[in-house]
Amino acid sequence: MDSALQELGEHIQTSLENHVRGFEIAEGELNLAVRADRIVEVLSFLRDDAKSLFKVLIDITAVDRPGRAKRFDVVYHLLSMHLNQRIRVRLEVPEGDPVPSVTGVFPTAGWYERETWDMYGILFSDHPDLRRILTDYGFQGFPLRKDFPLTGYVELRYSEEEKRVVYEPVKLTQDFRDFDFMSPWEGAKYILPGDEKADEPAGPEAS
Repeated sequence: MDSALQELGEHIQTSLENHVRGFEIAEGELNLAVRADRIVEVLSFLRDDAKSLFKVLIDITAVDRPGRAKRFDVVYHLLSMHLNQRIRVRLEVPEGDPVPSVTGVFPTAGWYERETWDMYGILFSDHPDLRRILTDYGFQGFPLRKDFPLTGYVELRYSEEEKRVVYEPVKLTQDFRDFDFMSPWEGAKYILPGDEKADEPAGPEAS
């Protein structure tokens, strides 16, 4: 299997020498590093080339690497039913720089690119309808970035007074900031909520 992937990787790199930065084989899959501005040409080749035929786009996602100049990896997963092989295509892009949309190559990419924009804030140029897909209207921030706070910025609740759903800044009650990490199997040194009756003597009904 690795020899077949090695041969395929060499074929792709030779055919797209100005577009491909390199390739490697990991976990039984071919991983391709490409130039961001050439992603449309690369995916078109992988779809149409007789030795590739990666006609199914499985997913598009991203990885946030805040300490790097090119902060994001955008990752494309493709499947070739003809060859029974998978390939992972990766490109690097700085924060704020757009990535060419591949909806013209794979129409299903529209959903995946919207999700990547919604979660990471990565722009896709020439996308026909780039808007949020998982978060609500007016949502602030991008939840899968590593600098996004775990509690978020706002919380949503139904207001009985206003008879509608309202957004408010996150308020975390102090009681929920203290955690007891002791295993419940070890037994706490105090009575846990709900266990108040555990040590009471059994009544006549229990005998």
